[in-house]
Amino acid sequence: MVRRLSWKSTIDHNAPLVLPSAGDALTARLIERAGFSAYQIGGFAMVAGMHAVPDIDLEQFGEKCAKAREIIEASDLPVLVDGDDGYGDVKNVTRTVRSYEAVGASALFIEDQKPPKRCGHMAGKKVVPPEFMEEKVRAAVAARSNPDFFLLARTDAREPNGIDDAIERGNRYLEAGADGVYVEGPTSLKELKTVGAAFRDVPLATSILERGGKTPWVSPSEMHEMGYDMILYPTTVLFRAIKSMQQALGDLREGKPLDPETSVDLKGFEDIVRMSEWAGIENRFMRSPHDEAGVIGTIKQKLTGG
Repeated sequence: MVRRLSWKSTIDHNAPLVLPSAGDALTARLIERAGFSAYQIGGFAMVAGMHAVPDIDLEQFGEKCAKAREIIEASDLPVLVDGDDGYGDVKNVTRTVRSYEAVGASALFIEDQKPPKRCGHMAGKKVVPPEFMEEKVRAAVAARSNPDFFLLARTDAREPNGIDDAIERGNRYLEAGADGVYVEGPTSLKELKTVGAAFRDVPLATSILERGGKTPWVSPSEMHEMGYDMILYPTTVLFRAIKSMQQALGDLREGKPLDPETSVDLKGFEDIVRMSEWAGIENRFMRSPHDEAGVIGTIKQKLTGG
């Protein structure tokens, strides 16, 4: 079993914690190779990759947890998982916490939206009474088996109720036992500063959806100065990857070869997916004789026609 650094220790050693979103296992591997200290598994990127649909409550716990397990297995980094609204009442929250802790998540956030929940920067959100969310937070705290499993309480109250209500809710969720607060959707630099000042002494998170979100882009260092310890970037990698795929497909339709400056080659890809590790296992344990290259050589022969 992989022993990941606890989420609290990760924040202490790396604040501000810049958290790109991994919607699949390959992205998680690339995030680790890029030198990040941690990452998030967010619903926005995950559901787009799984089904090409928006993040509007079309998927539920079962399929999301299964996908998250695949992603977590691809990287040794500490990971924060999007637990949506906990998928129901305190019983569902209990199952959600237990399951994500069991598959190796380091931290989990749950939010106070009313179903059907939606991406935090979309309009039309509604929130549950704070008492209902407090019950969920207390259930989540009781459900974890390891006190290092970090529980982040997210409030989406800014959009329907205003920033003051969001701050009040955040304080209530902390009193209920949450380890940190995640205030979604501040719409200005002034609101970012107000939230940062309100939670200066506790782990604080928010998200910046580049190219379309409601929260303005501010550099990570400036965000940290305002009081933010965790900054989630749900769209950054996803939107860049989509653009690259569109360009590759357009070039292919026009009969253009793959540009070496904007793509990896086969050797680089093999390194990312750890082909040599699997070749070593094959050569070590399979009875039938293999050439020196093992599975790598076999695959290359098939690809090249050799």
